[in-house]
Amino acid sequence: MQTVWKPFFSYNLWALFEPAIGQEQRHCPMKRGFLKARAKEPEVAPLIQQETVYQEIGLLAQQGIYEFHQDVHCLIGDDGVNRVSAILGLENRSQEVRNRVTQVLANYQVTPILLGKNILKLSRGDEGFPEPILLRSGNQECNLFAAIDCIFVEPDGTLHILDFKTGKSDFDRRQAYVYLLAAKYLYPNYEAIASFYNLESQTWSDPIRALSVQLQVLEMDLFRFAQQHQNDLQRYRRKLASFEEIFPPHSGYQCQTCQFQSVCQFTI
Repeated sequence: MQTVWKPFFSYNLWALFEPAIGQEQRHCPMKRGFLKARAKEPEVAPLIQQETVYQEIGLLAQQGIYEFHQDVHCLIGDDGVNRVSAILGLENRSQEVRNRVTQVLANYQVTPILLGKNILKLSRGDEGFPEPILLRSGNQECNLFAAIDCIFVEPDGTLHILDFKTGKSDFDRRQAYVYLLAAKYLYPNYEAIASFYNLESQTWSDPIRALSVQLQVLEMDLFRFAQQHQNDLQRYRRKLASFEEIFPPHSGYQCQTCQFQSVCQFTI
């Protein structure tokens, strides 16, 4: 049977749509256009496939935590960091990546925050797209994608959704709310909280909760974003010359690290 296509939503799409509070000056709507509307174009597709140093460190750090918990001897052994480094192939990475990920592994071995937890899920980070969660509102349907790093159960039975971070970016509470909405569908019998843990700074956010009414409002917003995104894509496909009108540029400091510098005429 042919799969019926549906609008989709994810935290990533939300972040491309609207800036986080305090990040307004760094937000460029045109980036959503390159990533979502022009992703298959020959000059754009290779740029999307390129992994930034930031992404490389984040993924390897998460993979390292996953490998530690696949073999507890790596987590508690004196040579654990070297063994996990070998699994990750850090010797083939740049000096910056090697140094920062090695430090993450060393830090985690000293403070293994998941050791002894009742872990329901721990992702390696390279599993690809998660299975969509089907949301319905009236006659509308939407697929929600939530790539959750880790889920464990607190001693009091609360479901704890944990997202790993690296670098210096602030935590975006919107991501936590998307995960809490996903948990409402995936684990309806659990009370849930969400939090962030920065593997480099070893900083843990406060636990984030959401009232039922907050999740209802989020779900309504989610449908609106998903539909608006599809409308934008359709407008672009009908009139390719309208790209910069639909996805307006916001040039600035963020251009220095944007992966689309070489194809964006507005880069400064």
